[in-house]
Amino acid sequence: MIKRPRKYSALNILMNFHAFPDEVQDKYCLVECTVPVGAGAPPNHHAGETEAFYILEGEVGFMIDGQERLARAGDYVAVPDGAVHAFQAVGDAPARVLVLNAPGHMHVDFFTGIGTALPDDHTELPTPTAPDLAAVLAKAKDVGMTVLAPN
Repeated sequence: MIKRPRKYSALNILMNFHAFPDEVQDKYCLVECTVPVGAGAPPNHHAGETEAFYILEGEVGFMIDGQERLARAGDYVAVPDGAVHAFQAVGDAPARVLVLNAPGHMHVDFFTGIGTALPDDHTELPTPTAPDLAAVLAKAKDVGMTVLAPN
């Protein structure tokens, strides 16, 4: 069996996949993200893929269906199926977040598709770079996700 990468750099976020859907009877994806201040996910939505966040460290600003919320360590944030949502790390230090997607295939395909695989022992945050917006939008469309491009 070929070992696949578990760590990725995507949208300037260091992602560590703890569980891929095919490892848990196609039920969910569990990923730990280290999110630098100012990084996050742009407004997006996806039907058929439930998403929830648990903040381990730091502060994260969320927008869910037009409502803004600041979440801190210990907070749980659920995103209703199909809701337009975005998040961004705020404050003085990177945030660490557990993200649960169910069933998770869409998110795995999206983030591993736009991301760069890293060695399992990699712990440093990625060097910030501007994302290739055309590639992000194309991959989102390919997996059934809608990313709302900035104005």
